[in-house]
Amino acid sequence: MKMKGRAVFTYDVYAPTSVTTMLRPRRQEGQAIIGEAFSIEPPVPFSEYSDIYGNPCQRSVLPVGRVTISSEVEAQVHPPKPVPSPPPAYMLVSEMPYDVMHYILPSRYCESDLYEINMLALQIAGHIPPGYEQVELIRSWIHQNIKYQYGVTDASTTALDTSRNRIGVCRDFTHLAIALCRNLCIPTRMTVGYVDKLKVMDLHAWFEVFMGGKWYAFDAVQEHTEGYRIEIAHGRDAADVAMVTQYGNAILQSLHVEATVKD
Repeated sequence: MKMKGRAVFTYDVYAPTSVTTMLRPRRQEGQAIIGEAFSIEPPVPFSEYSDIYGNPCQRSVLPVGRVTISSEVEAQVHPPKPVPSPPPAYMLVSEMPYDVMHYILPSRYCESDLYEINMLALQIAGHIPPGYEQVELIRSWIHQNIKYQYGVTDASTTALDTSRNRIGVCRDFTHLAIALCRNLCIPTRMTVGYVDKLKVMDLHAWFEVFMGGKWYAFDAVQEHTEGYRIEIAHGRDAADVAMVTQYGNAILQSLHVEATVKD
């Protein structure tokens, strides 16, 4: 299937402001990029680089006034990769590839080493053998027990906060899932991008776990993990995958997102 994604950020800038963005898609297995565009209006120069996770990044300085940052992408995509039956066996830490081991460690927004997180992980999934079934139980538990609501969390909200308050948005659902899975020594990362099957269209966050030598997508916001996706970035948590990071005096006025699929 062909999928298109578009995001338009509008800022009021009160002093020249440095920004880094992650708004161009990853080029990887599962999504063949047909075309893409990135622009800043009024036009300013920007440089591009890849971060330590291979995410395409852009850096620029926004001028004073109303500024629009836009990104569009069209890609050939597939539904989330199904977990095989029987699912891959649980991988011991001693057997994990070295480049995924940091995905079992706590990170800024995913305090997987805390006692409360450990107790919740054991309550949800401690009664079954380690592996895929634990991940799906965690995903389903979060979907059923955390209320989805805008405006009640912010950029400082962590997995522990969400475990206590039981409310949040996709970012918060994903951070909690990551923390719980990592507590059970399952390598888990955060992924952001476009998804076509959302009740409210927005840029979206979900989580991926490493099993049997591959990464598999799980979405705690959805009743079942479904929908076509274009991945923009992945990392340990939101600190690694912020779509726009600004270092100055710029205020977001609006964000418009579109995601469509066609044969």
